[in-house]
Amino acid sequence: MGFALTILYLVTNYLTPVTLFGPLAEYRIEVILAALILLVSLPKLPGSFIFKTPQSLALIGLAIATILSVLFGQHWAGGAVKAFLDFIPNAFAFFLVCLHCNSKRKLQALVAMLLFVCLFVIARGCIDLRHLAPQGAEVQAGQSEREDPDVWNMEHPYLLAMASNQGQMIYRIRGLGLINDPNDFGQLLVCVTPLLFFFWRAKKLVFNIVLVVLPACVLLTGVYLTHSRGALLALMAMAVVAARRRIGTVPALVLAVALFAGAMALHFTGGRDISAESGADRTSLWGQGLEIFKAHPLFGVGFGNMGDYTDTHQTAHNSVVVCAAELGLFGLYFWSLFLLPTVRDALTAASPAKVTEGEVVAPEESPFPQPAWNVQTLDKAAINRLGQLVVLSLTGFLVAAWFLSRAYVLTFFLLGGVAEIVFEVALERKMIASRVRFSQVLPYSGVLAVSLLLLMYLSLRVLNLVR
Repeated sequence: MGFALTILYLVTNYLTPVTLFGPLAEYRIEVILAALILLVSLPKLPGSFIFKTPQSLALIGLAIATILSVLFGQHWAGGAVKAFLDFIPNAFAFFLVCLHCNSKRKLQALVAMLLFVCLFVIARGCIDLRHLAPQGAEVQAGQSEREDPDVWNMEHPYLLAMASNQGQMIYRIRGLGLINDPNDFGQLLVCVTPLLFFFWRAKKLVFNIVLVVLPACVLLTGVYLTHSRGALLALMAMAVVAARRRIGTVPALVLAVALFAGAMALHFTGGRDISAESGADRTSLWGQGLEIFKAHPLFGVGFGNMGDYTDTHQTAHNSVVVCAAELGLFGLYFWSLFLLPTVRDALTAASPAKVTEGEVVAPEESPFPQPAWNVQTLDKAAINRLGQLVVLSLTGFLVAAWFLSRAYVLTFFLLGGVAEIVFEVALERKMIASRVRFSQVLPYSGVLAVSLLLLMYLSLRVLNLVR
């Protein structure tokens, strides 16, 4: 029951209640779902590993940071409550995944849900694109200059019309709600693509083509249709991380450069440049974000309020800067406290040197006999493969997040839950060392928070010198 409600809750958040429930959405179906899941989840809490993870403390700290940021930055108690209510549904994903997706089968079902969300949005976007241009025409087909772009975008919710650097109109696929920006949707597509290989089975060619290769090709096509520069860079980073184990770091970098050149030749970004000059507006916002952080270093200017303090009323398009500016060092510390053990546990599960053979058991034992094709064991190689796929997904998310203001989105916390489930499965089978102690992760998270700020500052200095 809890698992089914979790899947429904996540689908509702990604596709929006209006899309799934139509006129029933006015009854706040998402709130009802959250209340039901909370009720079902309470009995599972005492026996769960969830409170042994530093991420749980991090999310509690982040929730407090969102409240304090508005109380001190905006001096508005009502706004603090609203900020808390905006943050909690996203953070809730970590707890739901850890409580209810505690096996490989359930993780596969979670990935299938994410795939469904992605395919649904891609399909809706492609249908709209087909009505805009004749078969085989360029995506940059003309749009009437007399047409108001804001009105047009409201009438086509799964597409975003904008001008390229060459002055042509391009149409970018996007979703609704959490993924209502093409860059957000591109980030989700990038994260889901490696997770599809959770379904991979050795020596099952047709199965792998149907359930892994073809869906991955569709998702990559979706990334192309978002024309997201951040998603393209995230794909290149994932290619380097994935290839370096097999061919070495230098050949992997060469491969990534070749793929990048090919993508640009195919107008992957829709005619928008990737350069220091073309990103001048974005780096200007990074600089303004750091200035805001200097002026409000402890608690920031308030959750979701950075746009009120910039020249263009935009956020910084960098998750670190946004978190620092809006939540201050207090919030950035807890954000780092979530990030650090998540990445550490994923890397540990992915490392052949840190995973032993342990106890090989079937992940879902059943009193009923199962056909041979349905029995999967989780040995060292399987744990390593799952860990490596989670590392790839986190890599894609974090690289894209460097160019997006998405520090507290549902996908981040969901991936954190997936990483902990893979680690816990290995831990239960005595295949891996225990989690890092709180006494270690707490000071290291502070070091990470400061290091991220320094990296951001140095990046700005280098980019300014290049321009």
